[in-house]
Amino acid sequence: MNQRARIAMSDEEVAALLEGSRKLQLATINPDGTPHLVTMFYGLDDGRIAFWTYGKAQKARNLARDPRVSCLIEAGDDYAELRGVLLYGKAERIDDPDRIMDIGMLVARRMTPGVADELLRPYVEQTGRKRIAYVVERTKVVSWDHRRLT
Repeated sequence: MNQRARIAMSDEEVAALLEGSRKLQLATINPDGTPHLVTMFYGLDDGRIAFWTYGKAQKARNLARDPRVSCLIEAGDDYAELRGVLLYGKAERIDDPDRIMDIGMLVARRMTPGVADELLRPYVEQTGRKRIAYVVERTKVVSWDHRRLT
């Protein structure tokens, strides 16, 4: 077995890392073709990455033109501890106000673990007025777990 195959994570391990993490690096494509990279809190919608943003944000403008994204979730500090998942996909825009609020709640729960929904809801409703949401449909998943190298 080659080293790449040895460090690849199973579907269950990928799902566990996505479930246990709070932030991701989101890459979209700028008008000139360069990557636009930002850190985002995210939620999971039936196992799919879900996020929201202001409608006038650069990432939203980029996604309106080209829905392709890369999402990187990683853990570990030392080389021998590194784990990560790189998802390639297409971001599906969500315009329905109720779905935007649902995704906003998913994200807010990750941002503030342990805070009750009734305390989060006013924030989500207030900021959600100017936001749009996205769900990422995966086209490819690459993963690694360097803990398997030792």
